[in-house]
Amino acid sequence: MRRLKTIVLTTATLSVLTLGTMTAHAADGDMSRQLTEARQEGSVWTAFALNRHLSPFSIDVEVENGVAILTGEVESEVERDLAEQVALGVEGIREVDNQLQVSGEEVKRAPDGERSFSSRFNDATTTATVKSKLLWNRNTEGLDINVTSRDGVVTLEGRAGSEAASELAERLARNTEGVRRVENKLSVSAEGGTADRAREQVDNAGGAISDAWITSKVKSSFLFNSNLDGLDISVETRNGQVTLSGAVASEAEKSLAVEITENIRGVRGVNAGSLRVGGMED
Repeated sequence: MRRLKTIVLTTATLSVLTLGTMTAHAADGDMSRQLTEARQEGSVWTAFALNRHLSPFSIDVEVENGVAILTGEVESEVERDLAEQVALGVEGIREVDNQLQVSGEEVKRAPDGERSFSSRFNDATTTATVKSKLLWNRNTEGLDINVTSRDGVVTLEGRAGSEAASELAERLARNTEGVRRVENKLSVSAEGGTADRAREQVDNAGGAISDAWITSKVKSSFLFNSNLDGLDISVETRNGQVTLSGAVASEAEKSLAVEITENIRGVRGVNAGSLRVGGMED
């Protein structure tokens, strides 16, 4: 009897020890998973911060078992899609739960089909670039224009207030890096250009468009333009007056830089006296 009792006690002790070991292993595994998810969240955040379209936005990221949950708000559907593509490109992220809200714009999802991640990412970036240029330009920001991209071909659909506005939208899209062709399907309507004119006037008069915003959009517009090397151009804004300095390759580039700047919302004037043409000065 004594021996049997000893055996029973020993078995019970082993069970307790085994349970403790399993609990410890589970705790170690849980800690390892949490560390992995934290690293993945950091990688997604870094990717957003380095992306020229997503860095201005406050996007929250949470990763659970390889699923990235995105929350926050962006300006348009193209940035929403782009954020998802960027997150999917992070190692270990197998799925994205995209809960990002679009301010003032209905979310429309286009089917991805069987296209590669690289193609979808490039198209999302191109669409975001063109859409941004249209929104920043004082002559196109109020237009009802839908932008889609596929393999370097950009399609513009919607309404423009005039033939000149339609041509400008096409030119902005065509002069974007990565764009091979533009299909302009815009219809001209007298109502197409009136949507946000009153708001623009209020913004300009009330100073709602900050100097920092203007400087940022001018610089970005230079970098987005395929016919202009914006890296050598410095931009400073004070009370809506923009000063350009640095160097460009030709008079044509200088004129283009001035034109782009003049058309940015909120710009009241442009001083390009310090923007020299390369080769003209020793």
